[in-house]
Amino acid sequence: MKCQIALITILTDNVPSLRRFYQEVLGFSVKTDMGEYVEFESEGVRFAVCARSIMKSATGDQSFAETRVGQSFELAFPLVLPADVDEAYAQIVGRGAKPIQPPANMPWGQRTAFFADPDGNIHELFADLPATA
Repeated sequence: MKCQIALITILTDNVPSLRRFYQEVLGFSVKTDMGEYVEFESEGVRFAVCARSIMKSATGDQSFAETRVGQSFELAFPLVLPADVDEAYAQIVGRGAKPIQPPANMPWGQRTAFFADPDGNIHELFADLPATA
């Protein structure tokens, strides 16, 4: 097996809500829309939203019917400049993302901001800070 991720799928009980969020708030273009499975255009890795019921049906695994509790993953969106983090955060919060943590310089050398999608998944915007001598 080659250790490479080719697809990230967010499982949800509300595909229309997440479809709208990732398309209208974050700006992803829809590549495939099958109702309960939506795949977005994404450079480098396929990205999709899928109904839990589809995964349960496909695998027979009853755990897909259980409601998730707590943060289980994070998507991190790279930006070029630290100022881009502030601008992108303001834009996506203005379009409906739930603000979690406004832009701040972090001790690991990045400017970051955190927001949530309608299911409560917290995601990150980040840009490297200029190196200091």
